[in-house]
Amino acid sequence: MKRKKQLKIALIGYGKMGKIIEQQALKRGHQIVAVVDVDSEAVFDSEAFASADVAIEFTAPDAAERNIRRAWQAGIPVVSGTTGWNEQLPLLQEELKTNGQTLFWASNFSVGVNILFALNAYMATLMNRFKAYNVSIHEVHHINKKDIPSGTAITLAESIVAHLDHKTGWNTKPAEDEILIESLRLDDVVGSHDIVYDLPDIDTITLSHNAKTREGFALGAIMAAEYAVGKKGFLSMKNLLRV
Repeated sequence: MKRKKQLKIALIGYGKMGKIIEQQALKRGHQIVAVVDVDSEAVFDSEAFASADVAIEFTAPDAAERNIRRAWQAGIPVVSGTTGWNEQLPLLQEELKTNGQTLFWASNFSVGVNILFALNAYMATLMNRFKAYNVSIHEVHHINKKDIPSGTAITLAESIVAHLDHKTGWNTKPAEDEILIESLRLDDVVGSHDIVYDLPDIDTITLSHNAKTREGFALGAIMAAEYAVGKKGFLSMKNLLRV
């Protein structure tokens, strides 16, 4: 994708992802003008924050909505990769139809994962004809990831439900008409996701993505920020990647 002009970026959240996003943003020629973290929320009210073209938010589920609204108060478009707060997201999506603000949200900013999303939807469409196969999702992340299951696993499951007539939802302890999501948290694992269609004693079909580093997520978030500037409403990786 063609690189956009230099942006002034505000970071909301300065953990591992925030620091990697900073590094990748600087490599792409952008400027970090403000950093908001748990102990420095006063930065929201600073001139430096107000000067930003866009804010990139990676924090915690209980803080995401508040952080997005604080950025909107300053008139700053937001790119958010925080997951685990999906119940509040529809409210913001509805508000975005009339409030003139911008939110680019994704459960995963990896280009590879978003290709997996597209393949997952297509696969589910094909497998709707073959109801004997049981489908499950298996995901592994690092031990510091707070939301279980991950937002990526939930996105995959919801897409499958939308295409399989015989599945009505997902669960970690599923009923017969639900998709199993199995989650593991291990040291030094960036993130992996497997979608498994299994026909006992016959065969198994697996779609898989394994992230080797966090740089791919960071680069996707920066690409999203470049895309979001100048646009209004709710945006996603489908808009950016056209998948």
